[in-house]
Amino acid sequence: MRTKVTLVLLFLNVVLFGYVFYFEQPRTDEYELRRTVLGSEVASLDSFTRTGPDLTIRAEKRGDDWWLTQPYEWPLNPNAFARVYNELQQMRNTTKFRIADLAATNQSLADYGLAQPAIVFTFTSGGKSYELKLGDATKSGNRLYVIGPDNQYIHVVGGSVAESLGLPLAELRSQNIFTIPVFEVRSLGVQNASLKTRLRRDATRWSFETPILARASKPDVEVTVNALNALRARRFYEPRDPAIERAGLDQAALRVTLEGNSRRETLLIGAAAPVPPEAAGEPPADYYFARIEDKNVVFSTAIPADLLERLRAAQEALRDRHVLDFEPRNVSTVTLSGRAGADVSLQRLESAAASEAAESWQIVTRSADGQAPATRPADGALVKALLERLAALNAQRFVSDAPSDADRERFGFNRPERTVSLEFTAASRAADPTGPTGATLVLGTSPESRDVAYALVRNAPYVYQVSSEILRDTPVDPLHYRERTLRRLPAGARLTGLRLAATGRDLPLYERQLAEGETWESVVAAEPEARRAALAALVRGMQVLQAKRFVSESFQPAGVEIDGAPRPWAYRLEATLALVGGTGATQATVSTLHLTPRLGGTTQVAGTDDFGGVTFEINQELVDALFALTYAERDPGPPAAVPAPAPATPPNG
Repeated sequence: MRTKVTLVLLFLNVVLFGYVFYFEQPRTDEYELRRTVLGSEVASLDSFTRTGPDLTIRAEKRGDDWWLTQPYEWPLNPNAFARVYNELQQMRNTTKFRIADLAATNQSLADYGLAQPAIVFTFTSGGKSYELKLGDATKSGNRLYVIGPDNQYIHVVGGSVAESLGLPLAELRSQNIFTIPVFEVRSLGVQNASLKTRLRRDATRWSFETPILARASKPDVEVTVNALNALRARRFYEPRDPAIERAGLDQAALRVTLEGNSRRETLLIGAAAPVPPEAAGEPPADYYFARIEDKNVVFSTAIPADLLERLRAAQEALRDRHVLDFEPRNVSTVTLSGRAGADVSLQRLESAAASEAAESWQIVTRSADGQAPATRPADGALVKALLERLAALNAQRFVSDAPSDADRERFGFNRPERTVSLEFTAASRAADPTGPTGATLVLGTSPESRDVAYALVRNAPYVYQVSSEILRDTPVDPLHYRERTLRRLPAGARLTGLRLAATGRDLPLYERQLAEGETWESVVAAEPEARRAALAALVRGMQVLQAKRFVSESFQPAGVEIDGAPRPWAYRLEATLALVGGTGATQATVSTLHLTPRLGGTTQVAGTDDFGGVTFEINQELVDALFALTYAERDPGPPAAVPAPAPATPPNG
């Protein structure tokens, strides 16, 4: 029984829902439709005119944008237009009554403020014109009397209609001066009384077209364009305003042009303008009279001092200050030459060129007797730093864009201090077949001042003043670029013994051979605490032997010459290495370092017959470790403090 009742109730609910959905909903839609003041014509709005007692404002759609055309031509504020458009679409009445019935109640349009409406809003859509008349507010003040386009009814609508459709001109017009966004800008032109500068964008690069052909700084150009787009029109002047006579726009001091996709906007900047009253509480700013070239309205705008300075000096301010234009990863060969004619050639290994993470380079030296060039590993980190320094080389000053032969001699280019030639990888040339295959930087100094360096790129006419530090950063010395790591024990190899002794003496300062199964960790742990850190550093230094700086690519058994003075070897450091051969058998070999005494807090020189013979400065960790083993135990320490003298006894004490 209960189941039947439940099913009956469920059926009745379904019937009721169907009735509401199919019969009540259309009635609701019909009711809403009767409340609508404007129809679907609003959706295709293409112009509107608002006529008031003092001012007529007209706007029209151009493409995707809206423009004011009366009282002057100017972009419409998108937010203000959205408010007007939404109000037209959503206008609903709370009630309405026929105009024809007014006489029966002894009333007229004047009683509702509609005989001479305060605002007549006319809009066009699909080639047809529609008119909306706004009258007085209702007695309650929150409603408004309106006559719609059918001219048959007086509608009572919300008071927001008068606020939205009656927006003042200052809110309807956009404050933006330029309407071309930075991503669309294709060229920038700046013209003053004496010079015209034009820049053009090609893909992601900016370059000068006039007055010179040169690279432009993309960040600086885009910052400038963004700053121009950020300019706002503050005060608009009436055509008969006396201030226009001193605006200086007939012979504008500055003309700034932005070009986008099939559109062009030019701003004329004239004389200084008074600060608008509404800007009194704002930070101080410089205001100027301005006008868009093909518009007749004059306005004032605040232009930041740095932007104005960039525009006035655009030829230099927007120029790319990078002397060389290349990516370090695209370089395959670097050749450095000095005044004496010697050169250093650095080549990227092909296996590394395929990987951006790899930085494997070699030094190529060519002998004067025509033999095959010799190669040595180069320090990849140093070569990478060299390329990054060259890529970051900036002009401190643009000296000349058309130097004469006399200028070239005066800047030291006849006998340059440095010539740096770059060759680009085959992959980069294939990616850009029309691009350069390389670049050559020439660095010179003036006879009057060696502290000032000048640079030019071969086959380009420009001369730059650059920091003289670039000469110190590009030494023509193969040793400077040599790989600092002389030995890194391969997998399976072991350091099995160490022996440190003074030259000419058999008694060692330290000696230890690892027993079977013994490790250097256990050996170090068994040493006195004062020697543990030094021995651990010595073990690491002989497993991975690194040079701080190379002195010579040869080794002299008698010693080394430093600063013109001979320095004999004072110590021998022997490392016994167990290396794994090709057959898997272990082979013991002894590597010997000859060492000078410590020559200062950070300097000690080593030489060896290994690695083809080389002399070099050892790194600081090894310097300190050797000092602890060779001298620290004999170091008497700081001198004892001298006791202060006892105070003198007074004469009558």
